[in-house]
Amino acid sequence: MRILSFNIQNLRLRQRGDQPRLDGARDRDEIGEASELDPADRRLSAALLAEAHADMVLLQEVFDKDTLDWFNTRLLPAAGLPPYPHAHCPPGNDGRGLDLALLSRQPVRLTSHAQLTAADLGLAAPRPELPVFRRDCLIVETGGLTVFTCHFKAPYPDADRAWPVRRLEADAARRIIEHRFADPSKALWLIAGDLNEPFKPDAEPAIQPLLPPFSSDLMARLPEDERWTYFDSHSGRYGQPDALLASPALADRWPEAAPRILRAGLAYEATRHRGEHLQGVGRHRPHASDHAGILLDLPGI
Repeated sequence: MRILSFNIQNLRLRQRGDQPRLDGARDRDEIGEASELDPADRRLSAALLAEAHADMVLLQEVFDKDTLDWFNTRLLPAAGLPPYPHAHCPPGNDGRGLDLALLSRQPVRLTSHAQLTAADLGLAAPRPELPVFRRDCLIVETGGLTVFTCHFKAPYPDADRAWPVRRLEADAARRIIEHRFADPSKALWLIAGDLNEPFKPDAEPAIQPLLPPFSSDLMARLPEDERWTYFDSHSGRYGQPDALLASPALADRWPEAAPRILRAGLAYEATRHRGEHLQGVGRHRPHASDHAGILLDLPGI
């Protein structure tokens, strides 16, 4: 099985006059910025998925199911990739509709935790009655593999205030895994998505509960300077908010499975990427996203 995890950056379908149209890969503070580039952004997003040719695609920042279906059935075929027969985007908790979505070539069993509270899990929290995940923690089961896909709280606008929110999400995800498996170290599971942990070598990561030894960090199989997956054009900083954390059993079963980071859709301003770019990528825009995709092959599933 080939798995792609990709923060597609604010994919939303809107009605523009009589025509539906997807927003481009841009943030809220860029709403008025070169909206004519939106279609080119989304052609590049589709081209990146076509390059990946994954069996399962885990997307972050998709507005709703209508948006996902439009992208899947119209843009992917135009990029040379047949539509995925299984498409899911359950509603999450993000007020802007930045939900988790899934495209798959084979049937899956999907479980949402959008309504799960800290109280449900027995976790201490300032407001234990509220949903614990800012978006969701989706469980995807297929072919003997269980994937937990997440998009945790970003360290913006206040990193110090965001840290405990993200820590609570990490605690909750770990508790879900521990409840699901009698011995998590022996089960085949994978955590994939945008965990939004910034590069702060001297600080304890908010996602520490999910890190080794509880899991095996598959991104650590790459050289340290090759792990970056994100470029922030406002600050000029690079980071690795995107993660692949495997159970010890999964890491042992596929000892050679190293992620491939797909940066061809990033803008040219991300100058650390010296490889090829998709045709049509610009200095800032058009681009597929401000995130790279992460591709993982697990033969035999």
